[in-house]
Amino acid sequence: MTTNTPGVSTMAAFTAAVLIGGGNFVAVRFSNRELEPFWGAGLRFSLAAVLFVTVAVALRLRPPRGRDLALTATYGIFSFTLSYALMYWALVRVTAGSTAVVLAAVPLIAPILASIQRLEAIKPRAIVGAVVAIGGIVWMSTGPEGLVIPLDGLVAALLAAGTIGQSVILGKRVSGHHPVMTNAVGLSVGAPALLALSLAAGETWALPQQTAVVWSVTYLVLLGSGGLFVLLLLVMRKWTVSATAYAFVLFPVVTMLVESWLADEPLTLRGLTGALVVMAAAWFGALAPSGSDRRRRRSAEPLTTG
Repeated sequence: MTTNTPGVSTMAAFTAAVLIGGGNFVAVRFSNRELEPFWGAGLRFSLAAVLFVTVAVALRLRPPRGRDLALTATYGIFSFTLSYALMYWALVRVTAGSTAVVLAAVPLIAPILASIQRLEAIKPRAIVGAVVAIGGIVWMSTGPEGLVIPLDGLVAALLAAGTIGQSVILGKRVSGHHPVMTNAVGLSVGAPALLALSLAAGETWALPQQTAVVWSVTYLVLLGSGGLFVLLLLVMRKWTVSATAYAFVLFPVVTMLVESWLADEPLTLRGLTGALVVMAAAWFGALAPSGSDRRRRRSAEPLTTG
């Protein structure tokens, strides 16, 4: 059942997804040092597909059939082929922080797409929160020289934001199935499509050799895929599309902290204040209970007599 106010387990899954997803941007940036973008994404998801299929078989999960199978396959194409192909390619052209700024538009795009597809109504506070959050991310990601993003990288990141927004909606529609089986099917469709795209682009297929790249791919397979995709589907099952999309606004905050740690870059006052703005906007737009939620809880409280 979908709710506007998350329970403890949903909030824990959301928090874990934000932490893992924020680290993904940095790990992809490392993997792109040695692996070509479509091949790097295809390799990661092929290994993740093997992992999910193995677990699904071990758990004796039943695969979806008919319309559910087609919907899950479509989820795989949007989630693992289109969005990640665009994002990996964008990360070759621009920094992880710059890409994260553009992808922060997901909470603006997802509610609009969900409204068009009659999945849920647009909530004004979600839109306001998303706009403020994007402002906070732009503030923390720019300096005196401004934010310089090549046009092709900008277009790729914007298209990735749109496909991610649609993938959240598709994930919501298939979230009633076991998340392991959903990802087993989705990755089994999405990974071969990425590999075909890599071949069409004439990329060189080579296994990672650098230690940092090996660890990055390992992280991306086990946590960045095996953990993140299950967590996001669990959140989608219980929460709204617009609220789930806020994970993509909070990713850059984690990305900034991880990049500062791994690259030994000092945190700036600009970055910290921007992060606070983003977190406050996410709280207002998705996490804080609305007036209707508070009234509903008060009406449900039993009357007591003194």
